[in-house]
Amino acid sequence: MGIDWLTFVGVVLGAYVIPGPDFAIILRAATRGRRPGIAAALGAQTGLCLHVAIATVGLSLVLARSADALTVIRLAGAAYLCWLGARMVWSTRHGGPIEREAATPRADDEPLVLRAVFVQAFTTNVLNPKAILFFASVLPQFVQPSGSATLQILALGVVDVLLGIVVWAGLVLVGVRLASQLRRPAVRRVWDRVTGGVLMALGGTIATSKA
Repeated sequence: MGIDWLTFVGVVLGAYVIPGPDFAIILRAATRGRRPGIAAALGAQTGLCLHVAIATVGLSLVLARSADALTVIRLAGAAYLCWLGARMVWSTRHGGPIEREAATPRADDEPLVLRAVFVQAFTTNVLNPKAILFFASVLPQFVQPSGSATLQILALGVVDVLLGIVVWAGLVLVGVRLASQLRRPAVRRVWDRVTGGVLMALGGTIATSKA
């Protein structure tokens, strides 16, 4: 019997559509424009590619079984999300840098913006302990004993990454549509305060979870 691809795709899509750190980072970036949204999506999927590589060589299972290592990653990821959220909320004060971002970034600033959102999404994904546990405990359930475990994990990981690209493309389109509603500084401030609060809440949830 081969891999149950239909069930695997359903599980992966379910994981993607449930809002989490990647979802929040990509949506927020997309409200600044299509290119920032794409950069954030690529950052998240690049981080996922790293998880795939780690799982392929068997390190995800090692990390998942190490309580100390997983705790360090969990706390680092939580701290990073809280820092991003607090920075976002603090910067919404009148005259702050994020308030000035309500307008579309100038062409000269775009490379810096794209690099920043890529790094944010990449770091958020890499430091997400849920991703490590997914590749260590959920993904192996679809590996069949009749074939090469390494090749099957690699194939499952590649499909995961490709499905994410499709889901994030749709999310970027949603964010771009929202951008027109966020051009007013007052509306942008509220949006960034809510987004920052969500990121801090996610960070707090991750910090206090058992994962």
